[in-house]
Amino acid sequence: MPDPAVPPTPPVPLAALLAREDLALRQIAGPVDPAAVIHWAHTSEMADPYPYLLGGELLLTAGVHVPEAAGSGAYFDDYVARIVAAGGAALGFGLAPVHDTVPRALVAACEAYELPLIEVPPQTTFSGVARAVWQLMAEARLAELRRVTEAQQNLAAAASRPDPIPSVLRQLAQRVGGRAVLYGPEGTEIAGAGRTVRDAARDSLAELAEVVRPSGPGTPASATHTAAGVHLAAYALGAGRGFVLGMAAPARAPGDHTIASVAAVLLSLLTGEHQSGSGAARSSALVRLLLGSRPEEVAGLLGAGQWVVVHAAPDPRAGAAATTAPDPRAGAAAGAAPAPRTPATATPATAPPTRDAATATITHTRAPDAVAASALGAALGSPLVDLAVDVVRILLPAEREPAAPYPGWTLGVSAPVEPCDWPLADTQAARALARARATRSALVRHGGRPGLAALVPADEAEAHARALLAPLADSPALRDTLRTWLSLHGSWDRTAVALAVHRNTVRQRVAKCAALLDADLDDPDVRMELWFALRE
Repeated sequence: MPDPAVPPTPPVPLAALLAREDLALRQIAGPVDPAAVIHWAHTSEMADPYPYLLGGELLLTAGVHVPEAAGSGAYFDDYVARIVAAGGAALGFGLAPVHDTVPRALVAACEAYELPLIEVPPQTTFSGVARAVWQLMAEARLAELRRVTEAQQNLAAAASRPDPIPSVLRQLAQRVGGRAVLYGPEGTEIAGAGRTVRDAARDSLAELAEVVRPSGPGTPASATHTAAGVHLAAYALGAGRGFVLGMAAPARAPGDHTIASVAAVLLSLLTGEHQSGSGAARSSALVRLLLGSRPEEVAGLLGAGQWVVVHAAPDPRAGAAATTAPDPRAGAAAGAAPAPRTPATATPATAPPTRDAATATITHTRAPDAVAASALGAALGSPLVDLAVDVVRILLPAEREPAAPYPGWTLGVSAPVEPCDWPLADTQAARALARARATRSALVRHGGRPGLAALVPADEAEAHARALLAPLADSPALRDTLRTWLSLHGSWDRTAVALAVHRNTVRQRVAKCAALLDADLDDPDVRMELWFALRE
């Protein structure tokens, strides 16, 4: 006979059903196995219940089908044999209304065929037993859902750690109570975590990994096996990169496959990032920068051409929308490969600071989170995202510069620059964002049009600016306040919004600048000269 098809329901330990005091069930024959489970309860008074069983049932009968002379023949032996052949898990015999005691021949047959025999007392109805089974199943399903949900959360947290791949493997091994292994494209074990397994199981797991390793059309994405009493599973990671997740556990719970699938998805992303050409190039560029290379020397790894920096902050008018991915139709397609572009700076659309007229206090919205920052970077088409305290900075090719505002974000974009001028572009984007916040605009670009300042040699202009602003050299806050105040045409309120300070603070700082510089800041000629100096 083929193996019975067990219903896809969470199994209930037979011991848990017997432990229900309200049912008063008692096992009187068959093996007492704590691991014995039932998948549902079924009532039948058929002399041959085989055609009506799926396997895994607790079969309930009151013995209505039992003939009077059954005790002296092979009736019970044949009856129990058919239940066992159908995959029945246990037999429950009711003491009412037909029989006062369980027939001895039935007890002997259950002992012979090792089928648990349960005595159901007269006060316990079969419907009550079935209801108890379903209650235990519901509790088991809820517990399993909680286990899977908790495992998913912990796996996601592990993937965000500094050592994501070992952390995910450790978390998976802990959740299944076994061992998790990552195999490389050549079949070697790259990383592993959890309990050690016997050599036979370890070798079988490695062989199972080869079964799912991409080798052509028809290769399965996952496979399971049992070796040396250990349950094995293997999952192919990604699309044809050759990485495989292997898992070995002493037992297999219903939710283990779901948990392992989540781990496989996370590991696919992690291994894909390290293996992809763009990911490897980015890693190489960052390492070279850390080791002392100049930006222009590593820019070729990221793409040719000019770049922009974007500073982004959550839009105060967007509310919770700032935490969702921007609509890719508003600008560049989400996830598109970045083309070379000028650096741009973007800040999540957080509400700029607002002043309460009654209390004269400044209020701010919350800072952007990592998920929102990553979503914005994906929408702009660049993975080069830096999440600072209150702003998101994005470096992207100039061709990918935002063409339109992004819902939920306030953006400040630099002028296109060569890699050697990335720091300058960062400063431009920051100023553009400050202006966007102050004017409550969704998108502001740095104005790169040549002006009169370009007529003065750079070294002479820098020397003049340094001499003119020498009284403010030790106070960056005063310089920033004066620059912002001048850029906003002397508006106290807009400057307060841009700097996230009280308007009275702006007044005090500007007055102090005027005193230190011994200048009349109401004179347009003075303002013009200071503005040129502050731009150097």
